[in-house]
Amino acid sequence: MSENQNYETHECDVLVIGAGGAGLRAAIEASAQGVSVALVCKSLLGKAHTVMAEGGIAAALANVDAEDNWKTHFRDTMLGGKMLNNWRMAQLHAQEAPLRVKELEHWGAVFDRTKDGKILQRAFGGHTYKRLCHVGDRTGLEMIRTLQDRGIHQGIDVYMECTITKLLKDGDRISGAFGYYREDGRYVLFQAKAVILATGGVGKSFSVTSNSWEYTGDGQALAYEAGADLIDMEFVQFHPTGMVWPPGVRGLLVTEGVRGEGGILRNTNGERFMFKYIPEANKKDFAETDEEAARWVEAAVNGQKTDARRPPELSTRDNVARSIYTEVKEGRGSEHGGVYLDISYQDPERVKKKLPSMYHQFKDLADVDITAQPMEVGPTMHYIMGGIRVDADTQASRVPGLFAAGECSGGMHGANRLGGNSLSDLLVFGQLAGAGAANYAKSLSSTPSVSNEQIKSAIDDLEEPFKADKNVNPFDLHKELNQIMSTYVGIFREEEDLRTGLEKLNQLKEKIKHASSSPNKIYNPGWHLCRDLQHMMISSEAITRGALNRKESRGAHSRLDYPATDPEYGKCNTSIFQQGDEMKVEMTPCPEMPCELKELFEKKH
Repeated sequence: MSENQNYETHECDVLVIGAGGAGLRAAIEASAQGVSVALVCKSLLGKAHTVMAEGGIAAALANVDAEDNWKTHFRDTMLGGKMLNNWRMAQLHAQEAPLRVKELEHWGAVFDRTKDGKILQRAFGGHTYKRLCHVGDRTGLEMIRTLQDRGIHQGIDVYMECTITKLLKDGDRISGAFGYYREDGRYVLFQAKAVILATGGVGKSFSVTSNSWEYTGDGQALAYEAGADLIDMEFVQFHPTGMVWPPGVRGLLVTEGVRGEGGILRNTNGERFMFKYIPEANKKDFAETDEEAARWVEAAVNGQKTDARRPPELSTRDNVARSIYTEVKEGRGSEHGGVYLDISYQDPERVKKKLPSMYHQFKDLADVDITAQPMEVGPTMHYIMGGIRVDADTQASRVPGLFAAGECSGGMHGANRLGGNSLSDLLVFGQLAGAGAANYAKSLSSTPSVSNEQIKSAIDDLEEPFKADKNVNPFDLHKELNQIMSTYVGIFREEEDLRTGLEKLNQLKEKIKHASSSPNKIYNPGWHLCRDLQHMMISSEAITRGALNRKESRGAHSRLDYPATDPEYGKCNTSIFQQGDEMKVEMTPCPEMPCELKELFEKKH
């Protein structure tokens, strides 16, 4: 480290921004390739959003259902994404996920086990077979623990509570990043040959979200401003089941594992409503009566085979979220504006064993015993399928030296992500990003240079809220952004609302220029939010423009004025990029799938 009177400087081969599952796995891989690695996280190490992924890691190990294989997993992922996925990413994911899970096990991860000692796997919505490797309902936590231990023992340098605000370039290629420490506002420069973005999602743009405070679209905005393009940002996943009561925990995730273990959704009239919302094309895969669904659950509980079809609650997330939204809107919602999710009919000790986090979450936060009464749940903004466009095999963006992995990258999940595919996504593409960035760094003879002008510009931008003529409260602006996105760009969308939302976002953009903060940089959340708002505005505008441009309904994108799926839109991804000061949108052709993979959709494997 070297010191400058205004900032400290660190130099490395590969800089990883974000220390969740993707960032940790990328850092581990790059370090293993023999390059120097620095890992920056916005919060404390271990406080990653990955720990909120509770249900499991999707991988075709075939430990429970011997018929499972990577081809079926690939097929499920593509169909779940409505064929808009980058086929190569979906293929790599399906093929390599079992290897990454076994690697995690080798590094010390503890999984639930079958009677013969193999990793136990559970059912999840959209997956043909029981495929999710899990540790009760704490899978993400165990994954982070394991990766963290592995990374620390490799000697990776970690910089905690550090926010990156600008990527730096030497000509067209990446040369590092600039940011500040959240504790006291000290500025810091990282000079690097390659940068990997693994910053997660955009949930804090919405009023009800399962995402924590770090999810302000940093990676998407940093990449966009550096010249990368974003892909399919209109596809925002609303998880069907977030807590709706009490208000302080509204949106907090209720894992899909509850439904995977047999949880039943009912409206305020006691009706099991999901039967009527299964799309006609998928009805052959789902139980049509309570009795058939009960037989499936009983077989799953006892680890037995059955000819019963899976319960309707295990439909894809977009479908279940829209169904709950419709029940509430039509007056059949619960007391606090959700529906009821009930697993209390099962043996209490089994529920506590299989879903320990859910049991304690509801007991401690809502004084609800899920072994004795139902939970109140409703849709919560959970995940964005879109993100930075990357090459499937290397995770490289179109900006030389810039890579991305995890939720901030796009292409893998298409129009809708299947539950459990996020954790395996982090492992598979984190590893590929680490390898890709290390190979790129090795190809350079020296570290690209950083200009003083770029550093001065980054500092000036950070100090803008301290100017005397700034007089707007950033917390008020954040509430306004939440209101715009939740009202006009929510679960159901239409032209008039989207245009109104875009107009209001443009007005808000001007207000943000006047966002102010007290000049004290020590523990100043108002100052932090002034910068976060700039990032959230980029992702929010990209989501809105993408939704306005895609005049069809597909996956998680539902247009009331265009309810049908249009085959022509299925051939194109939405590409968003910066041109001057403007955000541009264009449709780009989806990569052509090889014939041998196309055949998988003509016959079921």
